[in-house]
Amino acid sequence: MAGPRHADGWDGLETMTHPRKRSTSADVARAAGVSRTTVSYVLNNRPGEVIPEETRRRVMEAAERLQYRANSSARALAAGRSDIVLLSLPDLPIGPSISRLVEELASSLAEHGLTLVTHLMAGRSRSLPDVCAAVGASSVLGFEAFDDDVVQALQRLGVTVIAPYNKGLLPSMAPLGRLQAEHVISRGHRRIGYLLPAQIRFRNMAAERLQGVAGACADAGVEAPLALASEMEIEDLVRPLRRWTEASVTAVCAFNDEHAIALLAAMHHLGLRAPADLAVVGADDIPMARFAVPALSTVYFDLQEAGRYRAESVVAGLAGPGGGRPRSPSPTASLRLVQRSST
Repeated sequence: MAGPRHADGWDGLETMTHPRKRSTSADVARAAGVSRTTVSYVLNNRPGEVIPEETRRRVMEAAERLQYRANSSARALAAGRSDIVLLSLPDLPIGPSISRLVEELASSLAEHGLTLVTHLMAGRSRSLPDVCAAVGASSVLGFEAFDDDVVQALQRLGVTVIAPYNKGLLPSMAPLGRLQAEHVISRGHRRIGYLLPAQIRFRNMAAERLQGVAGACADAGVEAPLALASEMEIEDLVRPLRRWTEASVTAVCAFNDEHAIALLAAMHHLGLRAPADLAVVGADDIPMARFAVPALSTVYFDLQEAGRYRAESVVAGLAGPGGGRPRSPSPTASLRLVQRSST
């Protein structure tokens, strides 16, 4: 049966509406009865300009009525920079920890009038400088230090803030691993294992956390940790579990909570119990950690505080010399051990 016929001749299809002409600042100025300069002062909240409250109200109402949105290029020209902050995400699983950090970073930047744009650095994605040029970012953030050639390309584009641009500016993850080891050592364990992620892309962060575990073991006069890598699959985790059992390991510090929870599942598969047969401590305190069986001991890392710290670092960098320092404490200041049943 034929579908309904419309006046434009299309059968059974919705007609395509043409986009309306975009409102301009000139339209807002005419509607409010003011100059375009006044519109610019009001909408950009330009400091040092005294605008009568009634005039400000008329401009804001006109802009809202016309659904006016400032052109990003024009706004960047007026401000001397864009309000776009580009976050380069490594090709990693976007788990709860990264999601929480990105959410807080976006929220904190928004409080300063900055907009966060994320870019996943997958295998065939455009280069970071190309993406930065496309969106006109004034700042570029990453989870790892950028290569020298990338930094130079970003600088040629006029990017004001590049963080971190070298390894020395990355917060160390060693204190997190140290807290894990100190906890299980305080519980009487003298032979400790460390569960490394199998994926190469996690190795730099894992190596720093393992360094902290090793340092705590050395300070306590116990044997160096037996570090083994595994995928997060029960069948794969059986092998390191057997190795740790053979080596009389009684506690394992896992790279993160996801790996720790997978390890608990593999232990259950082998008939092992935590902490009676093997104590397990994770890292990051993801929401699911408390629902593991048994509930997972872990190291709490305030990702909201970390997001605020990075946002404030961007704002300080955009302000130039004398722009101050972040008001929020360094992310590592929030580290604390959360003890639950697994240890």
